[in-house]
Order: sequence, then structure tokens, then C-alpha cells
Amino acid sequence: MVRSRSLRERLNVLDPFAGSGTTLLAARAAGADSIGIESHPFVVRVARAKLQAWGSADELEDRAAAVLAESRPLAWADPPALMAKIYAPDALTALRGLRDTVERLARNDAIDTLLWLALVGVLRVCSPVGTAQWQYVLPNKTKRRTAEPLAAFAAQVALMVSDMRGLGEEPDARATLYEEDARSIASVEEGWADLVITSPPYPNNYDYADATRIEMTFLGEIVGWGDLQSAVRSRLVRSCSQHMVRYDVTPVLVSPDVAPIASELRLAFERLAEERQHHGGKKNYHSMVVAYFADLSQTWQALRRVCAPGSEALFVVGDSAPYGVYLPVDRWLGELALAAGFESYDFTKLRDRNIKWKNRKHKVPLHEGILRVRG
Repeated sequence: MVRSRSLRERLNVLDPFAGSGTTLLAARAAGADSIGIESHPFVVRVARAKLQAWGSADELEDRAAAVLAESRPLAWADPPALMAKIYAPDALTALRGLRDTVERLARNDAIDTLLWLALVGVLRVCSPVGTAQWQYVLPNKTKRRTAEPLAAFAAQVALMVSDMRGLGEEPDARATLYEEDARSIASVEEGWADLVITSPPYPNNYDYADATRIEMTFLGEIVGWGDLQSAVRSRLVRSCSQHMVRYDVTPVLVSPDVAPIASELRLAFERLAEERQHHGGKKNYHSMVVAYFADLSQTWQALRRVCAPGSEALFVVGDSAPYGVYLPVDRWLGELALAAGFESYDFTKLRDRNIKWKNRKHKVPLHEGILRVRG
């Protein structure tokens, strides 16, 4: 869609939940100007590194070779508990040596960001514990194979160099990333966006802060799990029960922000408040759900300000059923978009979810698709 429209005119594409920058890269490759909004500080750094993809592959290759040639194991006298738990001592000293060498040879340029990306990109394959990409740390699960750090770094750089060489000539389109809140989109001017393409967090209790704990601990940005609240979680749209610290839903349920869905939302809140009493964890899904839709309502209001007349927004969304209580996420988001001033919405299902495998939490069938909002 971006490519077909950009053949006729220069398109402005906005991703208010930019993540690691996939939409921005695709928009730029298609010749569209783009802006991304992302509030997770580590993910912002990943996206900014990926946006250097049209840099010099030859220089990246040469400077990575210099890093490998000079890197030596470096002892970590008092490593954070997580690091000692998930790495063998020799792997940890090798990774610490790599980090030190990347920092020591830095030139404060774009290649530095790519070398950093290669480094953080190998942290999980060098640990024997369960650490798939964007996965929580799973120490009770182990991998069959664990990569040696220097070899993994060399392989990661080789992959990046190959990808960069396959991109072709650098497009003249611009891609800009702001580290800020999707609920305000403060740095984007009024009426700028012609097309919004994004996938917001789902209200399914996935903790995006905890998903980057390995990397942030290794980099010294946090020391323990408790640091994630102030360093990351407090900045994010509230889609996880870990967000729910001293949150009062009473004013939210009567606020204009959620008025179009208020009666249904209150019913879901009450059902979840009752249901949680029958589960050992007693997770705060009831308040999380209210906070989530209040936050997404604010996002739609911010998008209304920055979207041009006649614009479209494409949200990849999925419904949810915390504790088995069904939430019609796509419909509720569509109604909140209309309340924010958009003209119409429809939903196209792409796939079913939670039907192939027996789910130990609930058996409510779910789906995922594209919410298209016009106007």
C-alpha cells in the first residue's frame, strides 16, 4: 500500500508504536517519509541502529574485524545476579570483553550504532538458558546449542553486512524516530500523517519491559528486575498487570475518554474483579483492562490531531480473554477512534488464535487482523 501510493505522491507514514523500526524501514524503502514514536528506551536504541541500514557495509565489516582482533576476555568482578545466572563464566568474560572493545573503539558515528546492535544481538544465543528473541528469561529451559561470543558476533555482523549490501541505493525519503509517548505524539505537527501503520500492544499481559531485561542488565542500564518499573514500564501504554500499582479506575470509567465503551468496559472490569479471586496469582487484569483502553483512547485523540483529512490508520490488533473474560478489542478500539473524530472503521480477520493447541489458561477462541480507520 505504501509503495503503490508513493508512486503517485510522496506519502507521510506514521507509526505511533514503532518498536524496532520495521515500518520506518519499509516506508523509506518504498519512498515514503516516515515518523516513528516509541517509548521503550532500549527498543528506541535498536530502531535507531537499524535505521543506519544504508550505511557503509564495507566500513562495518572492517571495524567489526578490528573489534574481533582486539577483543580479550574481561573479568566481571561482581556481575549482576542475572548475568551470573544465565551465562557460563567464560562466555560472560568474553561478552564483557566485546562490550569493552566496542566502546573503546567507538568513533561517535553511525557504525558505532551498528556494532552495538551486533553486540546486543548475540547476547541470547550465547546463553544456555531459555532466551528466545523478546522472550522472558526462562532458566528452567535450556538450549541444545550455545554460541561462542566472538564467533556469534562475527556471524551477526556478516548477516548485517549481507543485508546492507542487498538494500541497493539509499532512498531520498526520510525516516525519523522520536523517543516519546504515543498518547501525546508531541513532536509530530498537526495534519502531517497520510497513513498510520502500526501494531499496538495487546491487552494480553505481555511485559515488554521484562522482555529486554537481559540486554539492559548487560549494558548496565538496570541492576535487577525491580528497576524495570522506573526505567521502562512507567513509560509504556498499560497492557500488563505489572503496570497496575495503586491505580484507581473510578475516574477513568466515568471519563469522556472511554465513554463509547464505558458500560461494556465496566462490566468487563467487574467480571474480572470477581474472577481474579478464583486464581492463585490474583492478577490485576481488571484494572489493566480499564487502563489499556483509556491509554488507547488518548492515542486515538493524539492521532486525530496529527492525521491529515482523508488519512487512514491500519492497526494490526488481536482480541483478548484474560482469565477467560472476552474483550472485543478491535470493536472497542474502533469505537474509540470514532469518538476521537475519525469517520469510520472496519476489521478484517487475518487468522484465528488460541484454537490449535489446548490452552491451560482458557479456551476462548481469539483472532487477529487489521483494524482500518478512515478519515
